Amino acid sequence: MATRAVPVDLVRRLLRTGATPQVARVVDGLAAGELGTLYAGLDEHDRRHLIEAVLASEDAGGSLAELPEEVRAEALADLRDERIGDLVARMPPDDAVQLLGQVTAERRARVLASVAPARREEVESLLDYPEDSAARRMTTRVLAVDGSTTAAAAIDAFRRHGDVEDVFYLYVVDGDGRLTGVVPIRRLVGAPPDRPIGELALRDPIAIPASADQEEAARLVAQHDLLALPVVDAAGRLLGAITVDDVIDVLREEATEDMYRMAGLSESDRILSPFKRSVGRRLPWMMLNLATAFLAAGVVGLFSSTINQIVALAAFMPVIAGMGGIGGTQALTVVIRGIALGEVEFSTAQRAIWKELAVGATNGAATGVITALVALIFNGNPWLGAILFLAMLLNLAVGGLAGAAVPLALRRFGIDPALGSGVLVTTFTDVIGFFVFLGLATLALPWLR
Repeated sequence: MATRAVPVDLVRRLLRTGATPQVARVVDGLAAGELGTLYAGLDEHDRRHLIEAVLASEDAGGSLAELPEEVRAEALADLRDERIGDLVARMPPDDAVQLLGQVTAERRARVLASVAPARREEVESLLDYPEDSAARRMTTRVLAVDGSTTAAAAIDAFRRHGDVEDVFYLYVVDGDGRLTGVVPIRRLVGAPPDRPIGELALRDPIAIPASADQEEAARLVAQHDLLALPVVDAAGRLLGAITVDDVIDVLREEATEDMYRMAGLSESDRILSPFKRSVGRRLPWMMLNLATAFLAAGVVGLFSSTINQIVALAAFMPVIAGMGGIGGTQALTVVIRGIALGEVEFSTAQRAIWKELAVGATNGAATGVITALVALIFNGNPWLGAILFLAMLLNLAVGGLAGAAVPLALRRFGIDPALGSGVLVTTFTDVIGFFVFLGLATLALPWLR
């Protein structure tokens, strides 16, 4: 299926002729995610005017939410508190919470003071939950009825409540508001009009506590193929629901977070981030990597005499280090993904470590044979080939072991497995790879000569 082209050239021409109302209509017609692409295709001057058009659009709050995070922060900084309050009043409560998360607590209070009491109370109730909790992502605009309600009456209730967001399920609650069942809309529409909702409901529905992590909510939705996940309090009372579009946002954010942390980057460092911010975010991790590189260089320095005598060793050192790094990164990626999806628990951690160790050793043996043959062809010394084979075997085995054990150990101590794992695994493979390769070469020096 062909993808629709974002009208960058059209918007650029409209912006430069001052046709802000027309740009606002174009913005209203863009699908989720296209606004960010449009913004990236404009220069700095046109971007400022695009923000003005976004704020003038009919769905200003929703459009603003589609812009890059740093752009939203700059746009909010330029708006009056009352204007932000107007956006909050017209946005779904969960989107409003995400928007207010980018302003200071002091300014948030001023903004909410300009919002109608009912909406202010609704938004503040969500802001009371932890930042990455399921409740922060839920919409409170769900429809819940008693089990004795007929199908016809339930459909009428949907008609009367036009503010129900993304209708996928009808929720059944008891007299105390506790969730007792879920009715898919398809089942409701096809039921006889006088059929009680309680007879249509799926009992023991999957739900998530309000204080649970948003990543757990995303995992449950993916695991059970849900379109929405009900959120309940400690007593089981229905508070709201997390819809599938919010789950997609969570998965995107969590994937970005893990990817960035594995590379030693901050989430605020994006393609459109200012130059100084990118340097400031990346330089500390570069310094840490430099320190570990000096550690590996120190290991090489221990065997400088061996390298001086057998110069061919220097040609194969990058091969040993590079292959070990790749093997460790592969194992690290698989294990961190397994942790994120709930596939790796404490009971299966040992099996995962042994499996990655075995995979690394097997790959090391296979690549070691090829490396040994290449060394034999170009150097003619079978001892060099044997050392390369053993070094490759051991280094990839260590890479697999470190790639699995490091993130699991960090998780055991309550540290995000993605944070710093890449640096630690690379250090293991570089240091041990050089030590094994050059150490074996030193022991076999009489034969290598």
